[in-house]
Amino acid sequence: MLHWFYQNLKLLRIGMNQDVFDVDYFVRRMSGFVKVVKKLPKEVASKEPFRVDCSKRKGHFDYIESVLPSLLEHHYISITPAVSQRRDRYPLYAKAAFCQACYSALRLTEVLEKKASELLKAIPRPFVSLHLRFEPDMVAYSQCQYPNLSIASIKAIEAARGDRRPWTGESALVWRNRGKCPLTPKETAFILRSLSIPADTNIYLAAGDGLMEIEGLTSSYTNVFTKSDLLSSEDFSSMHGNTKAALDYFISINSEAYVATYFGNMDKMVAAMRAFKRLHKTLLLDRRAFAEFTSQGLYGRELMVALWEAHKDDFALGRGYALPDCFCEFRL
Repeated sequence: MLHWFYQNLKLLRIGMNQDVFDVDYFVRRMSGFVKVVKKLPKEVASKEPFRVDCSKRKGHFDYIESVLPSLLEHHYISITPAVSQRRDRYPLYAKAAFCQACYSALRLTEVLEKKASELLKAIPRPFVSLHLRFEPDMVAYSQCQYPNLSIASIKAIEAARGDRRPWTGESALVWRNRGKCPLTPKETAFILRSLSIPADTNIYLAAGDGLMEIEGLTSSYTNVFTKSDLLSSEDFSSMHGNTKAALDYFISINSEAYVATYFGNMDKMVAAMRAFKRLHKTLLLDRRAFAEFTSQGLYGRELMVALWEAHKDDFALGRGYALPDCFCEFRL
């Protein structure tokens, strides 16, 4: 059955952002693993693919059980990849191909990598890359409420909310204690201080446009650097969201340490690539622990001690999120 899956995968067309990734490099690097094309042959392109959505499945998703039957029946399918996958049934050549695609075959475009390298050289070393998520759309999407925000932040959040109204009452507390609420810059700074990270630490702020309440971080950590600080105004204004995020990605996989405040897709990519490169100073701040401790009434020194206990193992040892089972030791 496993053999049939890879034998029947004759042609693969991927959707890659060509402003960000070097697609030709990806195609070359995947040669010998699977044939990747940028444009489908006419006899295939004229048909409508059978769509298989894997993205919303719960638990560990199994391509063999869920995708292979559709591939065998329809021969031309379109899939939305699943984040959580079963890999215990993959043969070694499939594991090698998977690792090649996720790590060795990915690089930024030449123009973007050159700009990212220049940005990396401009940041004082050593430095921590901090991925801080407190933009209006992020907060609105979380459906969380925050006291003591500035009027400007409140207005920005309300404008981004749309139909997603915030939780209230007991539901809001349960939601927050489940770790669903992004950390504010002030909360982030408090956790960093709890980990005894010095106030003069060089911090590169990997964040999207519109980051709110930044003073909560910069009042405690003064050596904070951003893309807009270090790039020329012409370079910065010519970039869009994806290319700016790509710069943050490049800086973060090459920093001495990486701290994530919300473990989203970029954080997963960065943590995995850092583990692949043997860079294990990677830390995910525990939103759930922070929420639970504060809901219990902890504050000040007592809260700091509790946060240190919650983070100390990962902080001391570092944490990697690369593919399991040493996939990347395999070669075809």
